[in-house]
Amino acid sequence: MHRRLIVPGAIAASLLLAIPASAADFEPGAPGIGDPYYPASGNGGYDVTHYDLRLKYQPSTDLLEGTATILATPTQNLSRFNLDLGLKALEVRVNGRKAAFRATGTQELEITPAAPLPKNRPVSVVVRYSGKPSEVKIDGWTAWHRTPDGGVAAQQPEAAAWWFPSNDHPLDKATFDVSVSVPDGTQAISNGVLQSQSSRLGWTRYNWRSDKPQATYLATLAVGRFDLTTDTTANGLPVLNAYSKDLGANAGAARASVERTVEVAEWLEEVFGPYPFNALGGYVPNVRSGYALETQTRPFYSPRQFAAGSNVSVVVHELAHQWYGDSVSVEGWKDIWINEGFARYSQWLWSEREGEGTTQELADWVYASHPDDDPFWTVKPGDPGPDNQFHLAVYDRGALALQALRNELGDEDFFRVLKGWPTERAYGNAKVADFVAYVERVSGKRLGGLFDTWLYQPSKPQTPPTPSAPSAAAARTATAVPVSPPKSWSKIAATNTIHDHGDHGDHGDHSDGHGHEDGHGHD
Repeated sequence: MHRRLIVPGAIAASLLLAIPASAADFEPGAPGIGDPYYPASGNGGYDVTHYDLRLKYQPSTDLLEGTATILATPTQNLSRFNLDLGLKALEVRVNGRKAAFRATGTQELEITPAAPLPKNRPVSVVVRYSGKPSEVKIDGWTAWHRTPDGGVAAQQPEAAAWWFPSNDHPLDKATFDVSVSVPDGTQAISNGVLQSQSSRLGWTRYNWRSDKPQATYLATLAVGRFDLTTDTTANGLPVLNAYSKDLGANAGAARASVERTVEVAEWLEEVFGPYPFNALGGYVPNVRSGYALETQTRPFYSPRQFAAGSNVSVVVHELAHQWYGDSVSVEGWKDIWINEGFARYSQWLWSEREGEGTTQELADWVYASHPDDDPFWTVKPGDPGPDNQFHLAVYDRGALALQALRNELGDEDFFRVLKGWPTERAYGNAKVADFVAYVERVSGKRLGGLFDTWLYQPSKPQTPPTPSAPSAAAARTATAVPVSPPKSWSKIAATNTIHDHGDHGDHGDHSDGHGHEDGHGHD
């Protein structure tokens, strides 16, 4: 409800000039951004441009204290608005003045400013808050990992509410400054570039900056004791990789994989165009989970990704997301294929580069591995539904769609598309339909039937994706059922657990019948 202010005449006059609309024109912002997969995710009525997070974290108690300054612009005349936050808010100020607030629902912080907020006029929101992230459960699951020496925030499709207030949906991206104070001897790692660090009275503060638009679930925080490796790329980008000191037997394989980050990124630039962000790296904390996540500029890898030895394929997958998923983000979670199909296909391209199986051989193997009655084919990668958002079919059938597209377009146009899309859509959001329209425009071909077959039909396509004019050798490959997988298959299949988020409680552990568990989260 709008609270009418009683102020001296001159100030009242200026206030009326500042807010020409009547009180009746101001309405609450929606408590969700409008994503049908996750109705409570995000919020309506405003657009965030920047988050400034000033935090203090005590690993021994898991106590997080924070002050978040959020710069935003109302997209309507707002009487009140919501943020997503699972921790306890202690004080809220809007444009410097104390605001009324209350917690509602599972993750909503409902804020009523002292004066209504006119459309298109920038506002500042300061939230002081605290709590123990490991004790926060939202719909039965958590995005916070307790480690022996600290804690980590990394999860999908939501992660922010466990450590800062936000508009927690990829449709509202913003830049970030993250400043974290931790006990001396402990490090705090986040996205982007480490701007500075300083120590005082037993505490060390780390100041990180991510200067390109970033979805809230891609913001990460890792506190613990890490071994760090640092470098600079040929183009001058700072590189920082971090490994928990207690990774045990997985330590060597983790390092042997993640230390190839620069090499992989340079190769991906050849495929997707210039790297879109201001830093590069990865981190492997001592967590019990098995997944990985494309946290922007610095992917998160669970140690279990390397339990069977080094695996560069998972690094390829997460770094491919820096273009497909991070720079160009989904408009809604139904559009997950434009993240995952491309990240999976990048693994196939890496296999082709390494001489361990061509993309066509991998496509033939995937197609042949799933019989007609396999439930795999009932999942529609173009709109899989919230329960199947991270189903294996979104990845593997999603990659089959791209192989079919490559065969239809030919390599010249196909690779022009792979590079042009993240350039044209850089730092924005997109739907599957936007990608289809883009490809049709670039290629001059009508491709609705192809995408419908591979992304939307709940059945196995009658024929595998094969070249339109195959050579005799390719024709034999396409018509014969492969008797063994390409050499790279074991490494690619090992990364299926990147989207196994078994710590989701009610949200996870949906078996797809192939020894794979999938659930919300990812990657």
